[in-house]
Amino acid sequence: MKWSLAELRKYQETPLQFNETLNLKNELMNRDKQILDLTPVGVEGLVVVEENDYILHYTVATTITLPSSRSLEPVVLPMNFSVDEVFMTPEQYEQLDESVQAEEILLLEKQQLDLSDSVADNILLEIPVQVLTEEEKQSGTMPSGEDWAVISEDEYNKQKEAEKEEAIDPRLADLSLILEDLKEDET
Repeated sequence: MKWSLAELRKYQETPLQFNETLNLKNELMNRDKQILDLTPVGVEGLVVVEENDYILHYTVATTITLPSSRSLEPVVLPMNFSVDEVFMTPEQYEQLDESVQAEEILLLEKQQLDLSDSVADNILLEIPVQVLTEEEKQSGTMPSGEDWAVISEDEYNKQKEAEKEEAIDPRLADLSLILEDLKEDET
């Protein structure tokens, strides 16, 4: 769904409200190969047109299917989140005063506001880094195989500490042999 900036100027007095269902499955699956499936995306919100910017506020409801980070089993994740974005034309951006943080502004490259692009970008940003099946969450076991195993960062740090304690400084190895010989001689 796209609106031209000229069309949006009609809504300077009252916000433009929308309630749409977007089919972004193919676009998102092309952009992120990890995505196995995506239900149609429900988007409800409004566009507030001000003199210096365009404020887009909406909520997203969809279900995404991703592979588990451990076993690669498909995991169905519901997604519900809200988005607030501020858009400006390059001309409006040049007139920006110092009270507004520039990193919070998105520049409109064309003379239109594209809801589909915004929703697709924000869905990709909301994908969690770690995706686990219910069984993986409950058991807490990590995958392993012949001569390998996945361990948590805490377990890794504990192993490193244990290795440090067990390791003998090679410069002192000869000294420990001498001490052992002395103990044997004393007995």
